[in-house]
Amino acid sequence: MARDKGSARARCDAHGASGEKDAPATAAAAPCGCCASGAATPAYKHTLRSEELKKSVTCRLNRAIGQLNGVKAMIEGDRYCGDVLTQLAAAESAVKAVSRMVMREHLETCVVERIQQGDTEVVDEVMDLLRKFGA
Repeated sequence: MARDKGSARARCDAHGASGEKDAPATAAAAPCGCCASGAATPAYKHTLRSEELKKSVTCRLNRAIGQLNGVKAMIEGDRYCGDVLTQLAAAESAVKAVSRMVMREHLETCVVERIQQGDTEVVDEVMDLLRKFGA
């Protein structure tokens, strides 16, 4: 695995930053999950994240899940529509906050690395992601 500038993010030496077979594996490199499985091609791209980011994202997701469970209970309990909508807005806001965190991480790590490697196709990927999030 290759470390990215001291961060907790790493990439598979056999697949590079893009997750595709584009470089031979080095003998000293530990296999990633897709290599260790013996699969001819990786099942998905992967990014190792810092424990701090994982903890923060997990906490926010758990909060959103709790809010959605609350909305479900409100619906089952025939609660007032305005109250339900307020809780839905709070859950949506929590999910958007997680999306912003993951997007920032993606831009600061994956995108920067691919551009530094001369892969400008990542710009199209970023534009598609921004469109999905209403930017």
